Amino acid sequence: MSFVYNADPERGQEWERLFALHAPDMAFHHWPDYGDPLDVRYLGTWAPIEDLERFSNLEVIFSLGAGVDQFDLDALPHHVPLVRMQEPGIVATMQAYVAMAVLGLHRDLLSYIAQQRERVWKTWRVRPAAQCCVGILGLGQLGAAVAQHLVGLGFSCRGWSRTARELPGVKCYAGEAALGDFLAGSDILVCLLPLTDHTRGILDARLFAQLPRGASLINVGRGAHLVDRDLLSALDSGQLSAAVLDVFAPEPPPADHPLWHHPRVLLTPHVASMTQPESAVMMLLDNIARHQAGHEMMGVVDRKRGY
Repeated sequence: MSFVYNADPERGQEWERLFALHAPDMAFHHWPDYGDPLDVRYLGTWAPIEDLERFSNLEVIFSLGAGVDQFDLDALPHHVPLVRMQEPGIVATMQAYVAMAVLGLHRDLLSYIAQQRERVWKTWRVRPAAQCCVGILGLGQLGAAVAQHLVGLGFSCRGWSRTARELPGVKCYAGEAALGDFLAGSDILVCLLPLTDHTRGILDARLFAQLPRGASLINVGRGAHLVDRDLLSALDSGQLSAAVLDVFAPEPPPADHPLWHHPRVLLTPHVASMTQPESAVMMLLDNIARHQAGHEMMGVVDRKRGY
């Protein structure tokens, strides 16, 4: 019985050490080395792997990230479950990144950076966090955790999801009919939706027009959620005042893409959340134990919904 790891090689060395410590009876391989294909029972991968049929005894595919939109779900063996990574490191790093972005936008950080370059000494009015409403688009594991964290920082917070949710201190909206009301009160919009056929291109001109004039955007979902040209138009018209973007389609953006040098956009290279090897390995090994005992695993993807 073996496990095949296909992701960042440097972190893979930590994974191998942790497997040797906590699962010494399971052989560990770094892709493209996979040993005897008949021994492979578990595959941990960030990117899709072709010809999975060679692993005829494969039992579970673990996505080594929170999302699974990189996989063609129809192309995966139908009898092999796909499991999303759910571990504390992903949640904590996402909370920290969104807090950084929200605070930066709320306290006019982009304006001060631009002023420094021009040697301009000008103050911008400071408003209490409670007077800024942050809207979280998507209230899954990450969205709910981010909303609760922002409430703890004193921000007014609202969230939208396709199905009804209840979160302490967060005003929750659900369903298409409530999306407009949710957007109308969101001064800073954070996208944490999964990428599906229904959410692809959702951050477009029609959605931006429903936000308060001068609102800001933080996209930490997926690059394909965003229609780039509509964002640029909204920024140039003043409908949006700023954007913090961590995800792109493609990654990185082309060298001549206008987002690189737009004065009201901050770009980061898909770093909002990262799995932490120790907690990720323990979570994955717990799921393997569940699977071997015939119990339900945590994070199994519903292929009909796409997440």
